Amino acid sequence: MTYGSDGRPVEHGFPHLDTVRAAINALYRRLTPEALRTFDSSVAPADVAFSDQDDLHLGVQRVARAMVQHLRLPDARMIVSFRTMEHAANVELAAGPEYFIELNDRFRTHRRDIGAALAHEVMHVYLHRIDLAFPGTRGNEILTDTATAYLGAGWLLLDAFREDGTSSQKLGYLTPEEFGYVLAKRAAVFDEDPAIWFTSPQAYTAYAKGHELARQDTRQPPLTAAGWAGRHHYAKARRHATTSPSGAARYRFDPGPPLRVTFPCPTCEQRNRVPVRGRVRARCGLCGTVLECDT
Repeated sequence: MTYGSDGRPVEHGFPHLDTVRAAINALYRRLTPEALRTFDSSVAPADVAFSDQDDLHLGVQRVARAMVQHLRLPDARMIVSFRTMEHAANVELAAGPEYFIELNDRFRTHRRDIGAALAHEVMHVYLHRIDLAFPGTRGNEILTDTATAYLGAGWLLLDAFREDGTSSQKLGYLTPEEFGYVLAKRAAVFDEDPAIWFTSPQAYTAYAKGHELARQDTRQPPLTAAGWAGRHHYAKARRHATTSPSGAARYRFDPGPPLRVTFPCPTCEQRNRVPVRGRVRARCGLCGTVLECDT
């Protein structure tokens, strides 16, 4: 897990979007929609509050226990220490039940972000326990950030993003806007507004941008909520699909016969395949979301 500070530029936008979407799909596949629904409540701000008056080590252990309880890891014990290091934090993944987490020494005096750092590291333990990983360090870290946000602790990571004219800080591998995107995806499923917990002004802005992109996912053809421009491009692609399969990145045609269109579910990113025959109501084969389509 890395952080940018002391004026280091913070990456913005959605450069990891494909991996983020794949991570959401992987969570649904590995945990099942029923298991995901048990994470309907996010970590409460009171559970990770950490003042300068709190004993450092007792406070760290309290916050670590809150993360363990949130992720239902009752037989996992987090032993947290501090040391000088380049990254924000690190966890030693082993068989358990004890896991050793190291936090950057800077958190001794920047206690408000300890919850965010521990959320990411304890999620590493959780994913290790359920045997879910992506190839390579970069992919695995994006998976960890995405899982942290989607399972109810990632609002802390976005709230740790702060940026002004002279300095900046960002925890995690996702951009602030990508954290906002995942949080918005989660909010749509659990009817939850994470923005009420933000203390960073920049977190609000990033969440709004991520929320807009998540909203666009629900308005992509062949969904009936698609706008005029999307419908126009879809109709043009459909006319040529019988001889040359084509389509936007979010949908494609299979010539058949019969002609079918495949597209991702806006909830879980599972690709669904439906016949091209006008109005169609389909149910996502993975998460069960009802998809109103005009094919």
